Amino acid sequence: MTSPGRLRISRREGFNAAHQLRDPTLGEDENHRLYGKCVNLHGHNYVLEVVVSGAIDQATGYVMDLKRLSDLMRAEIIQHVDHRNLNTDVDWLSGRIPTAETLALAFWARLQPHLPKGSLRRVRVHETDKNWAECSDDD
Repeated sequence: MTSPGRLRISRREGFNAAHQLRDPTLGEDENHRLYGKCVNLHGHNYVLEVVVSGAIDQATGYVMDLKRLSDLMRAEIIQHVDHRNLNTDVDWLSGRIPTAETLALAFWARLQPHLPKGSLRRVRVHETDKNWAECSDDD
């Protein structure tokens, strides 16, 4: 049996945060039309899923130590967003409408510089059990 050159591993972390979908350049009616009830301040129990890939290190048997990935996710993202208002409390989200899509892109940007080049494959942000957004290099 031949083995693949690269494997994927994944880590999930959760956080709770409030947000409001509102464009400050638009009027109240247009914001309600675009965002519905999400125009009001509300919260979610988010799940952040990160996938990295690479070759197995023969010494450790790991692609990457999942504890190290967890620590990175916590240091770069979770500690900044957990139990916060994403509209007002997170400097690196300032000026952005904190949709799941925006969060996925921002989280990718926070993680990528700290991982081996080309190893970050996917950042998925689950806003609810039914809704998620994903940033990926698989396109």
